[in-house]
Amino acid sequence: MSKLVISSIGPASSVQDGGRLGSQRYGLTPGGAVDRLALAAANVLVGNAPFAAAVEIGPLGARLTAHQGAVRVALAGALRTADIAGRPVAFDSSMTLADGESLTLGFARGGSFSYLAIEGGIRGEPMFGSLSVNARAGLGSPYPRPLRDGDELQTIAASGAAERRIELPEVADAPIRIMLGPQDDEFGEEAKALFLDSEWKISATSDRMGYRLEGPVIKHLYDHNIVSDGTVNGSIQVPGNGVPIVLMPDRGTSGGYPKIATVISADLGRLAQIPAGRSFRFKAVSIAEAHKELRDFVKLIDALPARLRDVENFDLNLEALQDANVAGSAVNAIDAKTWHVPD
Repeated sequence: MSKLVISSIGPASSVQDGGRLGSQRYGLTPGGAVDRLALAAANVLVGNAPFAAAVEIGPLGARLTAHQGAVRVALAGALRTADIAGRPVAFDSSMTLADGESLTLGFARGGSFSYLAIEGGIRGEPMFGSLSVNARAGLGSPYPRPLRDGDELQTIAASGAAERRIELPEVADAPIRIMLGPQDDEFGEEAKALFLDSEWKISATSDRMGYRLEGPVIKHLYDHNIVSDGTVNGSIQVPGNGVPIVLMPDRGTSGGYPKIATVISADLGRLAQIPAGRSFRFKAVSIAEAHKELRDFVKLIDALPARLRDVENFDLNLEALQDANVAGSAVNAIDAKTWHVPD
């Protein structure tokens, strides 16, 4: 057995997996990773099941240290600076920390959440079939709360397998697709047009329960209360103040505010990664398109193992490289045959 010790970590970081499914009818929220593709990619890189538990790292940095043996990990999701003992490492790749070495991660750039998967998974006691943390409900393992400095994650010793990288599709810079409803009849045509035609931003007060949107006020036709009914990930509620809230994995399973629209499942991860303050728009699509995009998303998850590639390692002669004219047309910095080695 080895372990990964949390030397330091920012808020909004916790253990998350695919979620605890099948119990929403009892009022048990599903939880789970906000970006399922990034979670799956990181896990596949180290040979885990796609939705095994991993560390969901929030916008701030972290430092994790291997103890009692080497630990093999992989990174995916929002890019950030990353190094092991001062050596830069790449995202969408696996890597091995020798005993005592630390992985240091900087602030997220261009996204909000990164995922650190550990070969062999994270040891814990499943609660209702999942290790996912929901701090409000006191659920999760090995810690039923966000991670803190000094926490330890038990795992297996690194296998010594060859490191892998994964080729993922480029993230589309496009509107977040939604389906109107199920209570869009609680809003007039003007309000719905305003919702679709406006630019929105994620409020800095958002969390895994809900993303508050900053933009125009969306007015109700009638009262802002309805008979409470079921919610799903991506439900967009509009409370009495007219400020929409997109419900995220730690949401309640029912709610009493009208839901003007629902983010399609295939775009939930993309929405979750939008940093606070960045503008985006919504686009209404049909149920047929939403179903097609979900089928394509499931196919992508299933095909992740086929996207794995070996990491190419190059043993560079640094003395020769310093003398190489790397800007010249006849020199390739990773092809020793083109280096100009001094006599």
